[in-house]
Amino acid sequence: MAKIAFKPGTMIYPLPAVMVTSGDTPESYNIATVAWTGTICTEPPMCYISLRKQRHTHDIIMRTREYVINLTTEALARATDWCGVRSGRDYDKFREMQLTPQPAQVVKAPLIAESPLNIECRVIEVKELGSHDMFISEVVAINAEESLIDKGTGAFQFNHAAPLAYSHGKYYGLGEKLGGFGFSVKKKKH
Repeated sequence: MAKIAFKPGTMIYPLPAVMVTSGDTPESYNIATVAWTGTICTEPPMCYISLRKQRHTHDIIMRTREYVINLTTEALARATDWCGVRSGRDYDKFREMQLTPQPAQVVKAPLIAESPLNIECRVIEVKELGSHDMFISEVVAINAEESLIDKGTGAFQFNHAAPLAYSHGKYYGLGEKLGGFGFSVKKKKH
């Protein structure tokens, strides 16, 4: 397979497209679309988001030190995109996108009721990295759509919610399952 040299850049795709909610009062609630996000530790459960300093959400999270990562679905694609290109300084994004703010269990930032999974986060460190600041956070609560919990195993089945992914400026559904963890070494049943 032939390769060519390519300029260094952010080429790890696809990524989850999430809506991050912030604010500690209904007047300060905001939604930002974020693709620079991920898991960084299991015990304690930790994750991160990276935001440009110019973003309205950056200012809110620097003040409150809390936020919620709301996972998105194909049904939320329009709202996910819109909340990423409009500023909360100019719009009430909950009202404009007809999304429902819902009280969180632990943090003051709201959940998005229409999201199938909400991850409540408390910032433990902010790393200045250049164009973005990384908010390293502890997961303090999870809120899951009851209908997506497998009644037999208790596992959350996000794949049943048609999750949304982001790749090079475009949104995608995930497509069909190709295998499960460990499928390549699993013994075949006779």
